[in-house]
Amino acid sequence: MTLTVQSLDTLLAASAATEEFREAVLRLERGEPQSQIRFPAGSPTIKILRVIAKLLEVAPTLEIRSAEIVAVSGCSDFAGTLSVNDGERLYEFLWDCRWRAEQQGYTTWYGQPDQARAAREFGYQCFQKFERVR
Repeated sequence: MTLTVQSLDTLLAASAATEEFREAVLRLERGEPQSQIRFPAGSPTIKILRVIAKLLEVAPTLEIRSAEIVAVSGCSDFAGTLSVNDGERLYEFLWDCRWRAEQQGYTTWYGQPDQARAAREFGYQCFQKFERVR
């Protein structure tokens, strides 16, 4: 199975997201304040951006105006829900680089799944689950 990992810029360019949302994504990436993407304090920005990237990939024709992520971050995972446009769409997700490492057969020198390599190489393609529920 070949997974394509596109850049955030490429995903944004192919998206029907509003200009304000696109700018919010870029501001988030730069560590600047923005208001269109809400998430729990302390959530790793890289994991938030991976959720947004997956959304852009699976729903390129959706006019995205806002997003709210409610999730819990673990060492190798990030699990929760993504609400788009104040509930217009709802997704459940599980991003798990350990799972992706197992799928790819990546192991460390001591025999454990190489989750760091999987996260580095597959980025937003480490989703074990990304399902639209509404």
